[in-house]
Amino acid sequence: MFLQTDATLVRLFAAVIGLLALASAIGALLNHRVHDPALRATVQNVNARIRAWWIMAAVFIASVSTGRVGSIVLFGVLSFLALREFVTLAPTAPADHRALVWCFFVATPLQYALVWEGRYELFTILVPVYLAIFVAVRAALAGDTGRFLQRAATTQLALTICVYFVAYVPALMMLRIPGYHLPNAALIFFLVFVVQLSDVLQYVWGKTLGRRPIAPAVSPSKTWEGFCGGVLSATAAGTALWWITPFGPLQAAIMALTIALMGFAGGLVMSAIKRDAGVKDYGSLIPGHGGVLDRIDSLCFAAPVFFHVTRYFFAS
Repeated sequence: MFLQTDATLVRLFAAVIGLLALASAIGALLNHRVHDPALRATVQNVNARIRAWWIMAAVFIASVSTGRVGSIVLFGVLSFLALREFVTLAPTAPADHRALVWCFFVATPLQYALVWEGRYELFTILVPVYLAIFVAVRAALAGDTGRFLQRAATTQLALTICVYFVAYVPALMMLRIPGYHLPNAALIFFLVFVVQLSDVLQYVWGKTLGRRPIAPAVSPSKTWEGFCGGVLSATAAGTALWWITPFGPLQAAIMALTIALMGFAGGLVMSAIKRDAGVKDYGSLIPGHGGVLDRIDSLCFAAPVFFHVTRYFFAS
């Protein structure tokens, strides 16, 4: 296990636990001292998120600390659950059921098997090329032409976001970076930490200073003040963690900024899909956070960009 062999990861995970403990203490204090109904609702929402984060952090640490196996299993399960949530909202028909069975029980495991084998040349084209062809042909063979384009495109989008994009997180394990001596799990930590911290801080800055919404019809809670404060704060935090990456301080700042921006874009797109479906959350699996997709929406869009930029500029 990496936790048994790498002191850096132990310190990083200990720091996360310390931050959660501090957040829990502050949340408990505010819960006793805040009496204004509007502010109290915000505090209770934040406390629910913190409690959920304890669970998610424990799962993440347990999985990533086991290296490639744990990472692939964790994100494979997340892909399966996210795909289920997406498809539940999607305009599918009975004729699509057989294609969906293939997507869940063949395509998803196959994508992660390619990650396990380190087959970059196949991993990067399976969903956007071969599964795009398969989904369209299988839907046509079913014989139901009602909303055909919408159904086929939705299924392909679900696979792209929930399986293809998410699989880029454990795919970081396959990179070989000259001169980088830490386990690649540290890259996963960097990616997840920056994108999730950006989400949290955009929420905090938005609640405290937010005045001007960015896209009120899509996500009323996203404000320019929250966006700028969250992105800049997460970029600063990512810069401070340059030493766990193969990047220099300036490079780490650019990478963290890229992650935060792509994470914001992912959250906005996934919010638009929810609004189109007329729902607030993708599910209710995670108390205080909604469904799996509500928690990893930013990660979905940040992961492939971070992977390819890292591979292009730093990997051998």
